[in-house]
Amino acid sequence: MSRSLPVLEVRPVPPPRNTDFDEKLAAYGVELRAAAVEILQVNVGKLCNQACKHCHVDASPTRTEIMTRETADQVIAAVRKYRILTIDITGGAPELNPSFRYLVTESRALDAHVVVRHNLTVMFEPGQEDLPEFFRRHDVEIVSSLPYFLEQQTDAQRGRGVFEKSIKALRRLNAAGYGKEGSDLILNLVYNPVGAFLPPLQSSIEKDFKRELWARHGLSFNRLYTITNMPINRFLDYLQRSGNEERYMRKLVEAFNPETIEGLMCRSLVSVDWTGRLYDCDFNQMLDLRVSSALPQMIADFDPLKFARRHISTGAHCFGCTAGAGSGCGGALANT
Repeated sequence: MSRSLPVLEVRPVPPPRNTDFDEKLAAYGVELRAAAVEILQVNVGKLCNQACKHCHVDASPTRTEIMTRETADQVIAAVRKYRILTIDITGGAPELNPSFRYLVTESRALDAHVVVRHNLTVMFEPGQEDLPEFFRRHDVEIVSSLPYFLEQQTDAQRGRGVFEKSIKALRRLNAAGYGKEGSDLILNLVYNPVGAFLPPLQSSIEKDFKRELWARHGLSFNRLYTITNMPINRFLDYLQRSGNEERYMRKLVEAFNPETIEGLMCRSLVSVDWTGRLYDCDFNQMLDLRVSSALPQMIADFDPLKFARRHISTGAHCFGCTAGAGSGCGGALANT
């Protein structure tokens, strides 16, 4: 996907040592504003077959929040009217939403690129066995979380037995042509640290994952994205219970990297929640930190021209996206 974000000029001055994100930006002479809207990221609900310890959505098998067909139709209407380049579907496990396949099929019919945040194990749920073939038929880009290439670390974050199921799922995706050399079917993996620390260098751990998954299981994939654990919802609860909240926030603030600002995902996308409400990003959505009151609030009223160059709502959690090499739905944002 082409990106045409205007360059933000950053003035290199010593940053303040507090958790006011806008104050941090001001110290570098930056006002965080969006560029053109290229991606509509749609969170279809919080129902999931897993309950991962790092989940910023606080998703689980017991959640009942789920997008209706009426709201899904409003999403499709926006894609059709404004020729949205990419629709990024997430959850929960988005496949568990009854309108999921409708969203994918209709978006592809409109020639939008479709990305699905797929947790791998959901394909073993009743009625989901054909997911690899469905994804292939509609040329869906898959982004899947795999905390590590070893069982102990993965199960520690995502639950007992998840690693074994994830490996089986990856085999099925490879068999369908995903992540294979010479194939156009894209399979990207996501690495989140198992604990209160920043991810390692993305290019380095990607090499480790590719080497180990191939050597141990004969598996291949395209890219590995490193994503910082966000200090909200379930991961924040872990930080508080373990006495790590202050230390982790200090680590994020001290690792602030101005080189990440230009590539922040909030600059090129708008997030839609399961009710159709609009946000600057999925993290803001989980905190109910809404877009400016001067903008349309619901997907039924969405107009991308009104959202271009908008001021982005921020909070202390935004330090998670700008720490170290940075973090977003497409992984690291800077080389250092």
